Amino acid sequence: MLPTTAPLDTSAMGRWLSMDLDAWTRHVVRRHFAPDTGSPYWLKRRDTLPFDPFDITRYAELSAFGHFTLAELRDLDPVDLVPQAVPRPLAGRVFDSGGTTGRPCHVFYTGAMLDHHSLWRRFGLVTAGFQPGRSWVYATPGGPHVVGEGAAQIAHLYASVVYGVDLDPRWIKQLIRGCRLAEVNHYVDHVVDQITDLMSSRRIDYLETTPALFQALVRRHPELVGRLDGVGLGGTQIVPAMYREFAGALGGGRIGTAYGNTFGCAMGLPAEQNGDVLPYVPHYPQVTMAVVDRNDPARTVGYGEVGQVRLTVLHEDLFLPHILERDQAVRYRTSADWPCDGVANVQPLQVSRAAPEGIY
Repeated sequence: MLPTTAPLDTSAMGRWLSMDLDAWTRHVVRRHFAPDTGSPYWLKRRDTLPFDPFDITRYAELSAFGHFTLAELRDLDPVDLVPQAVPRPLAGRVFDSGGTTGRPCHVFYTGAMLDHHSLWRRFGLVTAGFQPGRSWVYATPGGPHVVGEGAAQIAHLYASVVYGVDLDPRWIKQLIRGCRLAEVNHYVDHVVDQITDLMSSRRIDYLETTPALFQALVRRHPELVGRLDGVGLGGTQIVPAMYREFAGALGGGRIGTAYGNTFGCAMGLPAEQNGDVLPYVPHYPQVTMAVVDRNDPARTVGYGEVGQVRLTVLHEDLFLPHILERDQAVRYRTSADWPCDGVANVQPLQVSRAAPEGIY
């Protein structure tokens, strides 16, 4: 369930998008390093830093922290990243990463963080043209994965009826690592069968799932896909050819996209050039993304160039500077409607048996 019972403050979106990023950076850094409000993790780190965090006055100066290594989150108590300004005892959810490159990482989401995620989620639905008051099948990971919150967000913030189909992305990745591809296909069949059972027995307007699963559905049951009014897709596997295949199968239905992970997300913008450009804008100012040179992460590539995605998390309740993601993207110049760069045509940097993408 959502952390708030009252309607979300939609005016917050305007405040966030008009926020000066340097001023927001100063606010977040001071909150996490001040003795009376700071987070236990960053207060312990303060004495080991070769600079005074209070000297950070601009977003660009976050490079002084170097690159935050997500491996630290595997054994760290996620509560230690939450500022003392948040009342104790804490009450909230701990979400996990997908465990693609090892044991999962853990992040505690405060109510304010979930509200931020929810408001951007609703804004993405509106931007993509999805209509409220419809019926959905929501076939994504649930349980420890923050993407699973989307079912409740759509139901409660978009006045919709939502049917859930669960996925276990970690099991799929285990099967791939073990070269058990027949079992992978059997699992995909199992999930697709659940989706098609719902779609064939009642009116379903929209489907939310991963690109890989939607492609399997398109190829096995095009007649059911053709009845949909739209689909929402999250993950790094959607490429221009796949987008055009999906658009053709939907026959004019909506395609909404999202990119991100447990730490920070980006909302899909309308596809450009017949799907050749698939852009996203991050959930500013709490989440920003840069595209940097793989061989020199200190250098941001030019617009239209491909590089590695660098994520910075600037929540009041979570500070993770300069995470080098395992994804590549094109640096995308957004319109005047957006205060930050976007990313486009996101793909994994490298797919291997040791680090498989699985159903994403």
